[in-house]
Amino acid sequence: MISMSEIAQDNIGDNPNPPDSSPFRGRGGLGIIRYGAGNIFSLTAALERLGIAYGMVNTEADFEQYNRFIIPGVGHAGAAMNKLESTGLIPKIKALDKPVLGICVGMQLLTSHSEEGDANLLNLFPIKTLRFKDSPHYKVPHTGWNRVDIEKQNPLFKNIPTGSHFYFVHSYFIEYDEAYTLSSTTYNNKFSASIWRDNFYGVQFHPEKSGTYGEVLLTNFSKI
Repeated sequence: MISMSEIAQDNIGDNPNPPDSSPFRGRGGLGIIRYGAGNIFSLTAALERLGIAYGMVNTEADFEQYNRFIIPGVGHAGAAMNKLESTGLIPKIKALDKPVLGICVGMQLLTSHSEEGDANLLNLFPIKTLRFKDSPHYKVPHTGWNRVDIEKQNPLFKNIPTGSHFYFVHSYFIEYDEAYTLSSTTYNNKFSASIWRDNFYGVQFHPEKSGTYGEVLLTNFSKI
């Protein structure tokens, strides 16, 4: 389970209820899927800095307004999955043919199973979310900047050099599978920093907290 220090770090400055009156809301932009497990103020602030239109997806009808979607997430993967199930939006999410980006726990939800809460997830990627092994040489959670090595050409990483650093906060990681890994990194083991399958993408790091290259990635996603 994620430590309180990890949750505190990830929630700094975050407001789970950004105002719906944002001037950046708009049809055709990014739809942020709301399910009660993502404090998203830092994400919406980044989108506003970049001039990327966004809005909130609360119901199945809301999906029709947007061309791309983000699944945010912090905290416990099993609890996040329970909250997502309670919305009734899972069948619609799994049927989407528009670009979808999962961020942090939102990425983990795309996998088949998480050791956190022994939870079955969306199974859009047939890979698992595992916990870092305890080690005297590495702290868990993994918190801070880490080098990301790009393994496949994809518009998501356009104008981002391989070896760029991104900001991570997590105790669980996506097991490395070459078939689905878009980029990788190493902490106490190699794991997928980002994944890609058809129209579904996931990043374990927080692009909205990763400086210039994080903003480039969000801009790239808004154009896929």
